[in-house]
Amino acid sequence: MTQPVRIHVIDDEPVIQDVLQQLLTSEGFEVTISPNGEEGLAKHGQQAFDLLLLDLLMPGMNGLDVLQAVRRIDPQALVVIITANASVESAIEAMKRGAFDYVQKPFKHEELLLTIQRALEHKRLQAENIRLRGELERKFSFGAILGRSKVMASVFDLIRAAAPTRSTILIQGESGTGKELVARAIHQNSNRAGRPFVTVNSGSLPPDLLESHLFGHVKGAFTGAVNEKEGLFEAADEGTIFFDEISSISMETQAKLLRVMQEKEFMRLGGTKTIRVDVRIIAATNTDLEELILQKTFRKDLYYRLNVIKIDLPPLRDRKEDIPLLVKHFVDHFAKENGKDIEGVSEDVLEILERSSWPGNVRELENMIERAVVFTKARVITRENLPAFLLAPEGAPGQAAAIPEGSLDLKEQTLVFQKRLIEATLGRAKGVQKTAAAMLGLKPTTLNEMIKRLKIDVDAF
Repeated sequence: MTQPVRIHVIDDEPVIQDVLQQLLTSEGFEVTISPNGEEGLAKHGQQAFDLLLLDLLMPGMNGLDVLQAVRRIDPQALVVIITANASVESAIEAMKRGAFDYVQKPFKHEELLLTIQRALEHKRLQAENIRLRGELERKFSFGAILGRSKVMASVFDLIRAAAPTRSTILIQGESGTGKELVARAIHQNSNRAGRPFVTVNSGSLPPDLLESHLFGHVKGAFTGAVNEKEGLFEAADEGTIFFDEISSISMETQAKLLRVMQEKEFMRLGGTKTIRVDVRIIAATNTDLEELILQKTFRKDLYYRLNVIKIDLPPLRDRKEDIPLLVKHFVDHFAKENGKDIEGVSEDVLEILERSSWPGNVRELENMIERAVVFTKARVITRENLPAFLLAPEGAPGQAAAIPEGSLDLKEQTLVFQKRLIEATLGRAKGVQKTAAAMLGLKPTTLNEMIKRLKIDVDAF
């Protein structure tokens, strides 16, 4: 037997209480009446209701205060405002604070019932979307993050547990493992999902400019500050601010960031006015912060503030069972983006991809698949569409080189090995010879001479 919909009415007028009691009960709803905000709030904290009909103008605790308190108890609470003509502006303000809709007194019964039905249908669809999303998440994904491995299942569990909280989160992982995707997943599954998600590229700005971006500045604060500017903390108010590569922030800026986290307030550069914000901080790093603390380049107190909940993202080489899933996703995505009909990759290509160590992690795999999709002319990606470094078996760590057929001339085979090793290194270095030379322990001029002698096509990388 289906449980009746439970409606809570908070209104101080006895006539309205009687009308709503009779009307809603006759429609099959289970009705609870509260004559004031204080009593209504107490009941709302003790019982679960499907919908709240809330009067705005009441003695004592007014409707806006009740709404705010109710949504602290239940951020998903479904609230319809009842308001007199004179307080329509307050009703609109209530909708900005999360109310679903409002009806004006004196209301028509049909209008009120229609609003209630729309609200309940909205709640049903919302619950259905959450259920469907939950099913998809349980099947190998969480938002834009994919994985069927045990280690990624553990990451998904951490995201689910951490997202609804207010706690600060530290995400650690190598470059390309998807730290920002995790931060966005946490934000989108939190109570702040409808508010801003602001990314701070910590390592791309000098300290003074970074502080101006974070806290804003007043006119004349420094040379070039011709106008007042809002900072990223203000822009992220009631939302989430994500610090990418937190380890690159200077010690001076770290101290100011720590104060914001402790006091929830700051001042713009050059200003005297204190600005309060409600911001959740998520930080990411590919560096061992504890090692930086020992080197005295990162504050211990800030580390403890950041490290409330820690999520360690595994490198792709430690979750190779996820590669087929990722490859399929990237092929489908880039095929659609480029208007191509591509079914997938050949079996030997998948074996090659699973054998690679992927130092650039998921980002490197994604870029490689995009390149293959762009250049393939067939419906299946084959070995010919892969970069040279992936095709060199000698490049696989811990794997002995097979004895080549034909000539066993040592000098000749040494040159073949040198060519493959340089090609593999150029692939890792994205074609940047200076970087490849450093990886090989060679001078750039020496590497350049070897490239010419071995007739390596640098443009291919």
